Amino acid sequence: MYAPERQQEILRLARDGGRVDVLSLAEEFKVTAETIRRDLKALDRAGLVRRVHGGAIPAGRLDFEPDLAEREGTAADEKDRIAHAALAELPAEGSVILDAGSTVARLAASLPLEATFTVVTHGLPTAARLADHPGIQLHLIGGRVRSRTRAAVDAWALRAYGEIRADVLFVAANGFSAEAGLTTPDLAEAAVKRAAIGAARRVVLLADSTKHGQEHFARFGDLTDVDLLITDTGLTPETATEIEKGGTEVVRV
Repeated sequence: MYAPERQQEILRLARDGGRVDVLSLAEEFKVTAETIRRDLKALDRAGLVRRVHGGAIPAGRLDFEPDLAEREGTAADEKDRIAHAALAELPAEGSVILDAGSTVARLAASLPLEATFTVVTHGLPTAARLADHPGIQLHLIGGRVRSRTRAAVDAWALRAYGEIRADVLFVAANGFSAEAGLTTPDLAEAAVKRAAIGAARRVVLLADSTKHGQEHFARFGDLTDVDLLITDTGLTPETATEIEKGGTEVVRV
């Protein structure tokens, strides 16, 4: 297969799937990873894709947002390990904010029955998982509910987060990097995440390694706003070291 033919097929795969990664493409086309990187560079120069860490996304797809079912099924094992590791960051008592997000929802489902603290969330799936927990005092933040993420947004949610001060926030992001910060596709959801960061004394980011290097339309903070990043071993030790130089502790599980 000639390079232009391969690049055309890569572009089709990116548009169909929303993202392509270098190693998978190299295996599929039986070429080296360096050859794929050159293909992606050529497509990027042509304005057809945008290169991100480990691969590329179609141009014009910075606002691409998978629905809830798709996010639940992506990197499931990694998310389970991250959620399990996050249990160690729960306070013995006090208050916790749980952001909307599939990994954070996994943390909510894993809370031990003996847990006795206050939980605040604007994520409906998270609230549903905790509604019958015997020891949790659950506060559900209201607002307009986004059907794609089942998260409450807009003025009511922003006002509620402006009135509280919690011990720790477990936050999610669609993309994170030292350069681009914390990003998500939707401006309204980004505003609520930003308000939640401002309402917490400690911020813990739960994000699998595929999110690193991805950039989305709405930015809601810097990576330096995060006290602790819990991710999986797909994030290289070198990248973790670079992140920690900015003051964010990194745990790879």
